[in-house]
Amino acid sequence: MKYKLSEIGKIVGGGTPSSKHEEYYTPNGIPWLTPKDLSNYTNMYISRGARDITEEGLKKSSAKLLPAKSILVSSRAPIGYVAIANNSITTNQGFKSIVPNTEVVIPEYLYFVMKKSKAALEQVSSGSTFKEVSTKVMANFEVDIPSIEVQRKILTYLMPISQKIELNKRINDNLAA
Repeated sequence: MKYKLSEIGKIVGGGTPSSKHEEYYTPNGIPWLTPKDLSNYTNMYISRGARDITEEGLKKSSAKLLPAKSILVSSRAPIGYVAIANNSITTNQGFKSIVPNTEVVIPEYLYFVMKKSKAALEQVSSGSTFKEVSTKVMANFEVDIPSIEVQRKILTYLMPISQKIELNKRINDNLAA
């Protein structure tokens, strides 16, 4: 069945605390992602990026704390990087994340749908300096979502393959080190 993303989850934009305030950033605080953190990232789940922000940085910016299992989708520079939050996480304004309604869609299923939607998201982007997918466009973006039962069945095939790919990558990374 076709759904607008806003019908199966809440679309949440990110934000960046002012870099003029060092106290908004910390080595061990609230995980904060930028699209760059996903540029060579191939795993399904992510726990943190290169930088963390403080509680004060969160309060003094438009960044929002997203719950675990949120689908993180880069919406500019570049469009279409996707990961699932492994824990509570924040993002910069280069994301339009989806907090899925799990009564309608399984987060892992939506992850695969959004990975497959990269080219379509690029086509609906706009902007002159750089292309971006707006919150409104993301909210109205349509995806095919079958019943939960069908999603579960599809995931019984996709998840082992995805996990095997991640394991092979970890093995290759260890061999290269």
